[in-house]
Amino acid sequence: MIAYIKGKVTYIQDDSVIIDVQGVGYEILCANPFVFQTSLNDEALIFTYHHVREDAQVLYGFKNQEQKSLFTKLLQVSGIGPKGALAILGSVNVSDFVAAVEREDDKFLTSFPGVGKKTARQVILDLKGKLTAMLSISHESADNQPAQKQSVEGLSEAQEALRSLGYSEREIKAVIPQLQKENLSNTDEIIRKALALLMKN
Repeated sequence: MIAYIKGKVTYIQDDSVIIDVQGVGYEILCANPFVFQTSLNDEALIFTYHHVREDAQVLYGFKNQEQKSLFTKLLQVSGIGPKGALAILGSVNVSDFVAAVEREDDKFLTSFPGVGKKTARQVILDLKGKLTAMLSISHESADNQPAQKQSVEGLSEAQEALRSLGYSEREIKAVIPQLQKENLSNTDEIIRKALALLMKN
């Protein structure tokens, strides 16, 4: 199992990054490759999950160990594959997701791509009580549940609005990490901030 890869970030693509390790380029699929934008042409360490199938071997990459741990737990849930787990990680902070599972918020969970009511209930059934020991949930995360929910939904609505304005997935993904740091809860505010960032790029 390949636990992590350390090397030079040579390319950033819509769904992956290429890391050069002593002349060998590893393609690593990521929820949001643009989180590694600041490391382009520099050395970076990416935590990886080596997924082996009969017809392919795929490396999935993560910014930190918490994201990787949640990814591996999600793969244990019936109905969620690597692509679905990656889509969830690209839409939410780890602590927010864990808090939603602990409070059995299936409405929050169904806001993620490809997660219906049945899968949301399965996530809660399989993972409740199993994530808190592995992942750190801050008191702020536990005490600020409505704001977290609004933030995730607002971000999702903002992405849809940006698509309707003609921005590409690549452009939208490039500004998501900055939007998440802003921690804005109002959709209009998120859209305004996103447009300002997109005009800079």
